[in-house]
Order: sequence, then C-alpha cells, then structure tokens
Amino acid sequence: HVQLVESGGGSVQAGGSLRLSCASSKSIYSTNIMAWFRQAPGEPREALAGLNTVGGTRYYADSVKGRLTISSDNKNTVYLQLNNLQLEDSAMYYCAATTYVGRWSMDSLYNYWGQGTQVTVS
Repeated sequence: HVQLVESGGGSVQAGGSLRLSCASSKSIYSTNIMAWFRQAPGEPREALAGLNTVGGTRYYADSVKGRLTISSDNKNTVYLQLNNLQLEDSAMYYCAATTYVGRWSMDSLYNYWGQGTQVTVS
C-alpha cells in the first residue's frame, strides 16, 4: 500500500508560481506512473502531468504544456512546478500513483491518491 501526501499549495497572484510536492511512503519506483491531477468545484478531474518511473518519460496535458513541469528526487517525492498561474488554475491538486499499465491521463488507472492541496489564484 502506498500513501501519498501533497503539500505546497496556497494562494498566489495571477502570473505567479508554485511548486507542489507529493511525498510517497514508498519509493516512486514501486509504482509505474506518478501523476498530478486537479479538480475545480463542479468540474471533472483533469489530468495535468505524469511521470513514467520505469522509463522516465514525462507526459503533459496539452492545456498546460509549457507552464507545468513534473519532476522527482528519484527517491520518494514527485514535484509539480506551476508557472504563470491564471485564475482558471484555481483547483484542488491531487497526486496519484499506479502500479498498473495504461494511459497516464485516465484517472481510473490509478490505485493510490493523496488528499489534495488547494491552489487559489487571484
């Protein structure tokens, strides 16, 4: 069983940056993909970025490409750097991990989820 704990959210002005962290109770290499999703009130959950821990491939949603960067410490933490934040980026941000193989952007693929960290842009 993997436990994920997100941190780093907060309130930021438009145009600002944040770095979110996701600490795993186990090595990130005990999973196949680690990813970040977000969900705003009344909206579906949206996949943002994924990291294939096997090959190191990084995946990004087209809607955020160029503004977000996923990375890791190669141990047990995955990061999401958010740049040039806009009002529409306000949401709860979730870290997820999967031991399965499949399309990284499908939230049903993931068997472990964190509790989320709130990002508010004003």
